[in-house]
Amino acid sequence: MSGADPKNKPAEPLVVADRILWLRKGIDTTPMHVLKIVYLCHGWMLGINGEPLINEPVEAWTYGPVIPTVYHRYKKYGGGPVRAEPFDRREGLNPVMNDLINSIESIYRSCTASQLSALTHQPKTPWDITVRKSGIGSVIPDDLIEEHYQKLLSE
Repeated sequence: MSGADPKNKPAEPLVVADRILWLRKGIDTTPMHVLKIVYLCHGWMLGINGEPLINEPVEAWTYGPVIPTVYHRYKKYGGGPVRAEPFDRREGLNPVMNDLINSIESIYRSCTASQLSALTHQPKTPWDITVRKSGIGSVIPDDLIEEHYQKLLSE
């Protein structure tokens, strides 16, 4: 990331999560939806732009990739919809980030939380590779995520 513009520093995952919830106002959105869409946005940001979207590591948990701060913020909702009032946090994101989040949320909007979970921990995904190599709870390296999404982009 040596050539990265310092203005484009990665965002806090909770800012991204708030933005996703804002975009999904009126749609029942579970914590798993939020977790997986934040991860997908991060993956596509790496794959398309070669820069991370979020400034915290993604971990390989049992049900797929998880950003712990996002998990802990919304876990109280369990499998039900997040009932917190969403905030439009676009000011905490640069225009490239906002455009990407808007696009990715729209693409995956119709997916159930279970579909998103299944999508993010299929064989040969960064989650699968990390679990097999390092075990549950390990950090999924951004370079592995970037490589995966670049490959998806080229297909």
